[in-house]
Amino acid sequence: MILVTGGAGFIGSNIVAALDARGHEIAVCDRLGSDEKWRNLAKRTLAAFVEPEALPGFLERHGRQLDTVFHMGAISATTERDAGLVIRSNFTFSLDLWDWCAKTGTRFIYASSAASYGDGSHGFDDDDSPAALAKLLPLNPYGWSKLLFDRRVARLVSSGAPRPPQWAGLRFFNVYGPNEYHKGNMRSVVKQVYEHASVGAHATLFKSHNPKYPDGGQLRDFVWVGDCVEVMLWLHEHPAVSGLFNLGTGKARTFADLAKAVFAAMGKAPDIRYVDTPIEIRDRYQYFTEARMERLRRAGYDKPFTALEDGVGRYVKNFLAAPDPYL
Repeated sequence: MILVTGGAGFIGSNIVAALDARGHEIAVCDRLGSDEKWRNLAKRTLAAFVEPEALPGFLERHGRQLDTVFHMGAISATTERDAGLVIRSNFTFSLDLWDWCAKTGTRFIYASSAASYGDGSHGFDDDDSPAALAKLLPLNPYGWSKLLFDRRVARLVSSGAPRPPQWAGLRFFNVYGPNEYHKGNMRSVVKQVYEHASVGAHATLFKSHNPKYPDGGQLRDFVWVGDCVEVMLWLHEHPAVSGLFNLGTGKARTFADLAKAVFAAMGKAPDIRYVDTPIEIRDRYQYFTEARMERLRRAGYDKPFTALEDGVGRYVKNFLAAPDPYL
């Protein structure tokens, strides 16, 4: 059996779908709430669904059946200001799972984040040494919580403390794809542009407040969620591989490129307008992210990553424009 925390969420439900297609027994730990998030799992076969508060009891009863924990659960909103809540959810809960996996010999693959790089002034090198991690300064509680866990893992590993037989942290960059619909303001720009363009409205992007970048020229490493799933499946198939790895494409593209790709997939001429970046986030806004992918490649992962236009086209045509947009 495989446990996926956050399995009803965006990336979590995509890995659940892939594991289900391969015939694995899957337990999901998550909260569904009162919105449409349950639809992310509506097509799946599950062995168990467990709310976070009930997870210790579930592990006590069924822990011996577990082979791997995919720990995708987290408070992922970069705008969340309750730092105590973020730390309890993203750091303390993650440490408890790490300790349990180390004691029981269960493999542990977890979601880190590119938000741990802060403003990018120290680059985007996924060096997992304690010294390298200590240089990073995230811009919000979410990024800090992810870096805090990465640093704790690095300390435990470097000191020879007990660890899971396989462990891997994945620093996800800007992921887009199906089953993100419950994320509100945190849904991808692909989804937001599509929502406007599908009703004949213009797309809205932030103006640049940095003279080095034109409006719409801000750069991100946008990565198709299917590529993220392929990496996670590869890790599961290669239990000797452990470490902290970036998960992007290795090639930054502009927000204007992204918006134009959405319009092209819809067969429409681009209609993009620019608004001021909100003052409350302007001084913390990232103008450039680009994953260095050498460590994952050196570990043996050799599959190509999906080009932006191909991934956006797939998302728009196969999901957003379909009667049923869910994976």
